[in-house]
Amino acid sequence: MTGSEAPPSFRLAYVPGVTPDKWVRIWNERLPDVPLALTQVPAAGAAGVLLDGGADAGLVRLPVDRTLLSAIPLYTETTVVLIPRDHLVTAADEVTVADLADEIVLHPLDDVLGWERLPGRPALERPATTADAVELVAAGIGVLLVPLSLARLHHRKDLTYRTVTDAPASGVALSWPEDAHTDLVEDFIGIVRGRTVNSTRGRQPEPARSKDGKQTAGKQTAGKQTGGARRGTGGSHRGATGGNGKGKGRSGGRGGKPRRP
Repeated sequence: MTGSEAPPSFRLAYVPGVTPDKWVRIWNERLPDVPLALTQVPAAGAAGVLLDGGADAGLVRLPVDRTLLSAIPLYTETTVVLIPRDHLVTAADEVTVADLADEIVLHPLDDVLGWERLPGRPALERPATTADAVELVAAGIGVLLVPLSLARLHHRKDLTYRTVTDAPASGVALSWPEDAHTDLVEDFIGIVRGRTVNSTRGRQPEPARSKDGKQTAGKQTAGKQTGGARRGTGGSHRGATGGNGKGKGRSGGRGGKPRRP
């Protein structure tokens, strides 16, 4: 690296409700020389941040435009209704959308649930944000349906929630620009997919070298090799061909219900 080159770093965007702490900790353990910078972005603006180069990858809410962005679904959240603690709905452990038919259901402009038909009765105005809608719920003006993580993010002592069994759910994914699948993106993919540090998938490890700097030979799994691959076999390396060109290489490969607050 020359003096004018910046050291490598990885920029990860994430939307409200997503908690990347575990993955960040593993990243710091595995790649201590590559700083990971976190940036929280609105759910609706996450795609724009990635496409504009504001982050290398992002933990976003589905759906995303698959013509521009790659995405690996990670998990799907339970949807809950946020209500005052003395609300009649608290008498049940879980409810359906039909149970909320007579309620004023707030629908903030940053809603992340893909409703085909909004439940309940509409409010006179749509709150600008989920945080604004939570304030209205606390004031007794209506109820709010959100992914469980957002209910926990906006926790208040005077509010509680119940699972809504038939409401749309919100999926969370790791996403990055289709044309920017870098080695560092692949490293983070390995982390969120639970690959071990010695996994052979994704980025390939550097070849072992002897003390004099020369590359050492890998273990042979198909018998000893002398002066090239054996006739009629593909050798022990994937994709290798025999000395007579007839060998064939083999390709590699191989939320439940929430607790009450």
